[in-house]
Amino acid sequence: MRRLLLLVSAIIFVDALLFTTLTPLIPAYAEEFHLSKAGAGLLVGAYGAGALVGGIPGGLAAARFGPKRTVIAGLLLLSVSSFAFAAANSALALGGARFVQGIASTATWAGALAWISITAPSSRRGEVIGTAFGAAIFGAVLGPAFGGLADFAGVGLAFTIVGAVMLAFAALASLARPANRENASLAGLRRAFRDRRFVGGLWLNMLPAMLFGLLIVLIPLALDDAGWGTFAIAAVFFGSGLVEVVLNPMLGRFSDRVGRLLPIRAALGASVLVAVALAVSSRAAILALLVSAAGISFGSLYTPGMSLTSHRAEAAGLAQGLAFGVMNTAWALGEVIGPSAGGALADSTSDAAPYLVGAALCALTLGATYRVVGRMRPSEASPS
Repeated sequence: MRRLLLLVSAIIFVDALLFTTLTPLIPAYAEEFHLSKAGAGLLVGAYGAGALVGGIPGGLAAARFGPKRTVIAGLLLLSVSSFAFAAANSALALGGARFVQGIASTATWAGALAWISITAPSSRRGEVIGTAFGAAIFGAVLGPAFGGLADFAGVGLAFTIVGAVMLAFAALASLARPANRENASLAGLRRAFRDRRFVGGLWLNMLPAMLFGLLIVLIPLALDDAGWGTFAIAAVFFGSGLVEVVLNPMLGRFSDRVGRLLPIRAALGASVLVAVALAVSSRAAILALLVSAAGISFGSLYTPGMSLTSHRAEAAGLAQGLAFGVMNTAWALGEVIGPSAGGALADSTSDAAPYLVGAALCALTLGATYRVVGRMRPSEASPS
């Protein structure tokens, strides 16, 4: 289990690094290709759009062909799309490469998370998912720094190296012991969608994706307007995720012991405050500090949300691979809506408007946790 968790964590680390690498490069691409905030949002959202298309097929592949084969296929496609990004010379080509990266990423995530969820004891599932997601956060933390380095050394060279690393991981994954295949039953999928907590777990992956999508578009542009350079912007996002690396395994263990409700409510309450603060702040230094606060509050929704999705899928008889594929689709929908709709709203009004919408969604979700639990029978409201 330890070796498998290490391999999966390494794969997810590089995958997440690839996702956030674009963050400090947004101002330069916006200037080079004459992109508005809405246009920059579409470029950022291309990754999520690919994940939206590939989410359920990736989950079906993990359930039908096994997590190992799905991870290997996803890594090979990520490698090819990274080479394509390295050679891209237009906004359309960049967006197309990011779109394919999103499709490939859903296969690696669905396969990797199903792999460890099937292998780990149920009592430790939150911990192992939190550990893997902590690696993803570390990759997401280093992604902007890697983007700053890519800006200095050359984007083509940087993404060529990433493509080569993906090929190496595919080779390592081929040597690992496979997990058992699961039964991808549509009946299990129907039962899962009738479960309020399963649907809630999906929403808790979609909501932070929308919120982070806003940050990735609006914060780099705001800091660039204030005169901050690529490396300074990268440092802001690097610093914001360091605490998350340690926090997510702790959240996973905590949710294994006390259930997911308490950490979810705490994260939602903090997210409301942070989103409102982002809406009313305009000074670059304050925005930079709020990015760190957002990384903790928004990011704390992911691990309990993923653990909730996994446990309720098991209760419904839904294959873990398909469950994580559906979860990836929910995340991807948030990743598309956040930057694209948020960028368009900021263009037509101000940056404050999309942040206030995000705060309202967090507040409504917090209220919904009380309504849903209040309607459950005592046996349904257990920590699992």
